[in-house]
Amino acid sequence: MTKAAEPPIAAKPLFSYRKHWAHRFGVAPFLPMSRAEMEALGWDSCDVILVTGDAYIDHPSFGMAIIGRLLEAQGFRVGIVAQPDWRDASAFRALGKPNLFFGVTSGNMDSMVNRYTSDRRLRHNDSYTPGGEGGKRPDRSVIVYAQRCREAFPEAPIVLGGIEASLRRIAHYDYWSDKLRRSILFDAKADLLLYGNAERALVEVAHRIAKRGVAQDFADVRGVAFSRDATPEGWIEASAEDLDAADEGRIRKDAQSKNIVIRLPAFEQVSSDPESYARASRVLHRESNPGNARPLTQRHGTRDIWLTAPPIPLTTPEMDSVYDLPFARAPHPSYADAKIPAWEMIRHSVTIMRGCFGGCSFCSITEHEGRIIQSRSEDSILKEIETIRDKTEGFTGVISDIGGPTANMYRMACKDRETEALCRRPACVYPDICKNLDTSHDALIQLYRKARALPGVKKVMVASGVRYDLAVKSPAYVRELVEHHVGGYLKIAPEHTESGPLAKMMKPGIGSYDRFKRLFDAAAQAAKKQYFLIPYFIAAHPGTSDEDMMNLALWLKKNGYRADQVQTYLPSPMALSTAMYHSGFNPLKPVRRGASEPVEAVKGLRQRRLHKAFLRYHDAENWPILREALKAMGRADLIGPGKHHLVPGWQPAGTGKAGEGRRTGQTGARPQSREFRTNGLRSRGS
Repeated sequence: MTKAAEPPIAAKPLFSYRKHWAHRFGVAPFLPMSRAEMEALGWDSCDVILVTGDAYIDHPSFGMAIIGRLLEAQGFRVGIVAQPDWRDASAFRALGKPNLFFGVTSGNMDSMVNRYTSDRRLRHNDSYTPGGEGGKRPDRSVIVYAQRCREAFPEAPIVLGGIEASLRRIAHYDYWSDKLRRSILFDAKADLLLYGNAERALVEVAHRIAKRGVAQDFADVRGVAFSRDATPEGWIEASAEDLDAADEGRIRKDAQSKNIVIRLPAFEQVSSDPESYARASRVLHRESNPGNARPLTQRHGTRDIWLTAPPIPLTTPEMDSVYDLPFARAPHPSYADAKIPAWEMIRHSVTIMRGCFGGCSFCSITEHEGRIIQSRSEDSILKEIETIRDKTEGFTGVISDIGGPTANMYRMACKDRETEALCRRPACVYPDICKNLDTSHDALIQLYRKARALPGVKKVMVASGVRYDLAVKSPAYVRELVEHHVGGYLKIAPEHTESGPLAKMMKPGIGSYDRFKRLFDAAAQAAKKQYFLIPYFIAAHPGTSDEDMMNLALWLKKNGYRADQVQTYLPSPMALSTAMYHSGFNPLKPVRRGASEPVEAVKGLRQRRLHKAFLRYHDAENWPILREALKAMGRADLIGPGKHHLVPGWQPAGTGKAGEGRRTGQTGARPQSREFRTNGLRSRGS
């Protein structure tokens, strides 16, 4: 168990740096958002100014709060510019010029996912804004904010971070414009980009800039992207550009100990050749393990983007120290009594771990947080629950969630650290659970029991997604979950029933769901409770046929499920599924000219609507399109009044004529409801 707290490679401890001289000013009650607050703290300037698309909530569930408090702990004076008016540079001058740099992020969510549905329709709400009001951040917020920072203070360095920058660190397919875009570092004209969980890189970069400015070499700092003219002397390039070659950038055995950088297909190449894009995606994901990953470089015109190897995960003591920083655990006072939906949802929840080794091809977690689980200690988690109990307004004794990207990966790790450091598998649980993975739930069960035994705590809920193929390995965990931590229903995500789509998603077969359901139902019956599973599914994922969706709909009807909220696949930047969607090839398999595995993508609006309609087969508005499709598929036998039929042959008066709304950019676009998710892109741990 203790091995899960050890990094695969030694790293400088996060809190071992000599503090910057400004630490003498002490801890701010809230990081300042105005000159008046700065003056009250005795500051004449900020060392770092963080610009974010979210409202400023000083709580460890919000990235800017963690980054700001971490920099403060290093001795830097940190100011916040939250949701600024981006139409001119005035708001970006509010705190003056930063002594070191602007730190720019879109916030906890990707700005494009935040503003648009999977069918590119405009949303009119924003969970990270006071009152849930939409329109408080621009499209592609990181680029726009960086441009305004440059206008405000042309000499100030700009450092990008957060999920929007992280997932656009190389040339990437942009679903909203339906084209390839350059690395966001170039479009934002920034100096540096920090990707992934950036605490280590942030602290190192901040101290280096404080000493020598931004014009220096950061090639030895993990988790950093910057531009270069060319590969410097002393490095060996392993090329992944040639699609006629099968090695995909692999290195000769006699060169393993050298300074090696892998050259990805250039921006111009991936822009004109979708198969090259699939190759670049495959290589990038293969080079994601901090134990063996090598730097990557990609040409953009006359410049290279250079990505150093992924960051070393935080140790358990480092995670504890980060979450023990002096957060006010509340929204900034300037918001007064305005309700911020994201805050209302997480104010009584606790994050116990980061990362996910599930590797789902549509998900952003592994690409951003990595697949090595970083867990907090039991004492740290229990201390935070006590803090919530004692200091958070409105606490009624219920912890709303104790989890993370996945509810039940706490303290799970490879049994052998050397094996882990050598592994290049994209997932530890697909196609089967790796024999080297320690799947014990004992530590999590013990944590649950201690959490609910704390005085003043009535209930500890598990709202994060449960990875059910892991849970079936521990019937004791399922019993514990059902008896004490479920509130009527539990949401899990099998995503599909058919083997074709599941293979492209890297998800287990529906048999794993059936086994979990049997354990869940038995535990609920033993506890004399009436609990239900709510399964989630994805429509229109690459590799999904109309017949696959029909079979899923038949499964839903057979099992009595009527989905109210359904998810149509959204191609998020840099995901493996996005490479399938854009290129038509499968990057989960070798990519080589003439030998790549093709993948059919569901792109047309009508077919995407049909796939979504199959998930809502019970909705009369969908019956006309379903009847038409079933007839075209030669399955008119599924139309009729019987239980074995999927849709009836008759139509209720006044139904079946609802349109799909207006597309983005058209006047009168109607608001779309959505389920709130705390992750930056649509991503589930189950």
